[in-house]
Amino acid sequence: MVTAQILVVEDEAIVAVDIQNTLKRVGYEVPAIAFSGEEAVKKAEELHPDLVVMNIAIRGTMDGIAAAQKIRDQFNIPVVYLTGYMDGERLKRAQATAPFSYVIKPFEERELHSTIERALNETQIES
Repeated sequence: MVTAQILVVEDEAIVAVDIQNTLKRVGYEVPAIAFSGEEAVKKAEELHPDLVVMNIAIRGTMDGIAAAQKIRDQFNIPVVYLTGYMDGERLKRAQATAPFSYVIKPFEERELHSTIERALNETQIES
């Protein structure tokens, strides 16, 4: 069985490592953590992960929504958004990128795991 590779995009290093450790604990590989939208797009191109776990509110010139749109358009990689809050305008922008799902921070390990499993299974069915 091939282990799914998940790219983590989170600009808070402590949170990023926590997400990475959670994903590894439930059986995924995390080949990289990206700390900005620009880095996320670059890593997605280099690594072609099976899925991206993307924080919506990341620092830099490209937020998580813009990065997710580029990743989806250029590489057709599914995205699961992580967010601490979602205002109306941000929700509209996020929905336009056709993410697989949203996980609200702070999240439970099993919630993140089940969301990723559903995304990966649906992606395999569509292929």
